Amino acid sequence: MVQFPGTNCERETARALVGQFGERVDVIWHGCAFPVDAYAAVVLPGGFAYGDHLRAGAIARFSPVMGGIQQFASAGGLVLGICNGFQVLLEAGLLSGAMLRNASLEFRSEWVYCRVERADTPFTRACHVGQVLKLPIAHGEGNYVSVQDPQGVVLRYCDRHGAITPGANPNGSQDAIAGIANPAGNVFGLMPHPERAADALLGSIDGQFIFESLEVALREPALTC
Repeated sequence: MVQFPGTNCERETARALVGQFGERVDVIWHGCAFPVDAYAAVVLPGGFAYGDHLRAGAIARFSPVMGGIQQFASAGGLVLGICNGFQVLLEAGLLSGAMLRNASLEFRSEWVYCRVERADTPFTRACHVGQVLKLPIAHGEGNYVSVQDPQGVVLRYCDRHGAITPGANPNGSQDAIAGIANPAGNVFGLMPHPERAADALLGSIDGQFIFESLEVALREPALTC
């Protein structure tokens, strides 16, 4: 778990992971070097990062920890970026495309529905295609755009019935994209917060599907490709 100055979701994300895996989760400061061979997976949690006033993730991508994470991802390591973590992955070139300010020019904090488009990634294998997940968002720059036809779309914003409609898109994201994976499938970024939907007390347990998928991928590494 990487902590940037301003990150505010690392503890609840770690708690959700520990609850799923029963294993220890280390929180690494962004200014530290990342030990490439020490971990099975990396999570860039939500919140904010220093330099976001320039563009979300634009400065964080230069943090010392990111060099090792890029090597880790290039070697096939599993990397999950949530909200601001997704933005950092885009800025670092680990995922394609960019984030703009929400179409409403407002910070949006609300529950949304997302339709699973792919269940063949290490982060969604506990889901099925067409499944609708209830997850919360909290961001001001979640308007995803790509200069090319978006590849690797994993989640799309939808209504509660799974229909992709303009009204169900909270930020104007291109093709209602809520989450994408890289071509190898080992790097995944999503704007909704699965850690905030990992306990019934929070209003949804649908985030557990993401963490359960990751658990299965780490338990059966031969299936991650």
